[in-house]
Amino acid sequence: MRIVFMGAPEFSVPTLQSLVRAKHQVAAIFTRPPKPGGRRGFEITKTPVHEAAEALGLPVYTPLTLRSKEALELFLSFDADVAVVVAYGLILPKPILEAPEFGCLNLHASLLPRWRGAAPIQRAIMAGDAETGVDLMRIDEGLDTGPISIREVVPILPENTAGDLARRLSKVAAGVGVTGLAQLEGGTLEFRNQSDLGVCYAPRIDKSEAEIDWSRDANEVRNYIHGLSPNPGAFSLLPLGSALERFKILRVQAVPGGGLPGTILDANMTVACGSAAVLVLEAQRAGRAVLPGREIMRGNQAVVGAAFRSARKP
Repeated sequence: MRIVFMGAPEFSVPTLQSLVRAKHQVAAIFTRPPKPGGRRGFEITKTPVHEAAEALGLPVYTPLTLRSKEALELFLSFDADVAVVVAYGLILPKPILEAPEFGCLNLHASLLPRWRGAAPIQRAIMAGDAETGVDLMRIDEGLDTGPISIREVVPILPENTAGDLARRLSKVAAGVGVTGLAQLEGGTLEFRNQSDLGVCYAPRIDKSEAEIDWSRDANEVRNYIHGLSPNPGAFSLLPLGSALERFKILRVQAVPGGGLPGTILDANMTVACGSAAVLVLEAQRAGRAVLPGREIMRGNQAVVGAAFRSARKP
């Protein structure tokens, strides 16, 4: 089939590569414009989809919006059978939705109607969901409200961070996308309307919600930390000498233990929660490398009995 592919992050890349391997004709790639990046913020950085498309020799376009006359004319010029959208990040206006013969299909990383919106993977982990998945849906003018065709369910394991789960789901999405287009081409792809029950939304993660509340149950603390890992990273402040240092906590394990919430209980960096405790498996001091908690303790960056503190409290 003749496809316009629309996506941006690393999550989108396996689907693009799989569609090319399946011999579909990818007429154009739409992605987000390059922006400053790198450690100092001065390097102009292309999206992972942009870089993958160039490696495949595919034409890339980076409109700031799809609502302009120029963007619509550009999209129409490719005469696509279908558009495939994977984490593109721009709203598709009605004229674009109606342009391809078979419409615009989206690979969404949740079990709709649960977690419509921008951050379904992170929100599912933060909420303690037991499972998630990938839905192939036809895009309409609502926010992830269109009818669903193929669904694949994926369990969420206690050790999964958002980064881990995104990598698994990106491979699942690639398989679902290839299967869906094969069925679409063969005339066998069927859609069903979403349920009106269980609707909830996954707003974009804001850095302001990244601080850890150690007073919560250990499983809840783990889920919150894992849902925000690796980006933006859940954080807490720890006294080192006379200063309070910011630590990102990136991976933990819920374990038995008890004490004042936020207190480091042992040399392995077990931290007390409201009930039970978490063992810090990966953490990062500001400007330093990611290390296991025990290595941070061994390097005298933290001591037993010290307590993580909130930036919101004096």
